[in-house]
Amino acid sequence: VLNNSMLGMVAQWQRLFYKSRYSGVKLGSVPDFAKLAQAYGAEGVRVGSMNEFSATIKKALKTEVTTVIDVPISPEDDVFPMVPPGKGLKDTIAGM
Repeated sequence: VLNNSMLGMVAQWQRLFYKSRYSGVKLGSVPDFAKLAQAYGAEGVRVGSMNEFSATIKKALKTEVTTVIDVPISPEDDVFPMVPPGKGLKDTIAGM
């Protein structure tokens, strides 16, 4: 989970294509995704650094247990690729 405590991909659209006119994207508080995963019988881990993420993803790939990795990121971080509003897959943007 790329956790920016908001609906990040929608906010990215609103920032990049609608002059940062945000609507309905700021969630306030979000659940602890690692604990939520554990409540459903999966492994749940929250990481705090890239080194920790690398070790956690390697461990998760070696296990048969479903693993949710909660990765806190900045609300300003963009995620690519993305499809611009009103466009098709052929118009996918790889980065800006």
